[in-house]
Amino acid sequence: MSVLVDRGTRVVVQGITGHQGTVHTRQMREFGTQVVAGVTPGKGGTRVEEVPVFDSVRDAVSATGANASCIFVPAPFAKDALLEAVDAGIRLAVIVTEHIPFHDMLVMYHYARERGTRIIGPNCPGIASPGGSKVGIIPNVVFRPGRVGVISRSGTLTYEIVNGIKEHGLGQSTCIGLGGDPVVGTSFVDALPLFESDPDTDLLVLVGEIGGTAEEEAAEYIRRSFSKPVVAYIAGRSAPPGKRMGHAGAIISRGKGTADSKVAALEGAGARVARFPYEVPLMVAELAAARVRA
Repeated sequence: MSVLVDRGTRVVVQGITGHQGTVHTRQMREFGTQVVAGVTPGKGGTRVEEVPVFDSVRDAVSATGANASCIFVPAPFAKDALLEAVDAGIRLAVIVTEHIPFHDMLVMYHYARERGTRIIGPNCPGIASPGGSKVGIIPNVVFRPGRVGVISRSGTLTYEIVNGIKEHGLGQSTCIGLGGDPVVGTSFVDALPLFESDPDTDLLVLVGEIGGTAEEEAAEYIRRSFSKPVVAYIAGRSAPPGKRMGHAGAIISRGKGTADSKVAALEGAGARVARFPYEVPLMVAELAAARVRA
């Protein structure tokens, strides 16, 4: 079992004929993902990386049974791409695109949620379950199958920490990159119950960063409802007060969203919180070994 994606996931790539769409279609297929269709209006009837291209998502779903979408469409057109996917019956949409306008994402979020489609992203690396499926751009080489779940707001930190877990002889059940925008389709609190109910996840890594209150909300959920061990890391401890760091969502305001407040909340919920990224795999290995001894 895995979280949200598995061997049965059938992916349509929106924007497949662009450079990023083409490159990551190839890499998703190398990972083992069933990429069954691509969509670029006006390019229907062609093929990219041996994948048939359609003019619309509805045509792609009708012909191939696609049930998930990976969206590489440029930001000005991402809203229409997502709405089209939802209307075609897609139930998981991974939006890699960055710089989507705030108001567009608000419309997309509510439209998808009301119709039963889960969004991951935008501005995210996607989701991967080693041995199952990958929808997005996380490098294939950092993974190996295992029993460690990962939820992260940071793209490159995700790669570093997941690779460190692999180098310590462990593997991942599912890794979800949530994205770093102020409004995202799936939050920590949305993802935590999925890993709690996944029998193939023994422990969880949570990678957060300064800005917003997502980590504090996750800590409260962990304290009340999450039974598995958690290792956490919060990026941005050294950020100057009031400084915006990287992601649009990494903004501290009125004393909220600081690294200290997030660390305190997570530690108060029983999580082990690393000071540096390289400590995360060490903590994971210690917890995994203790579980084996028990």
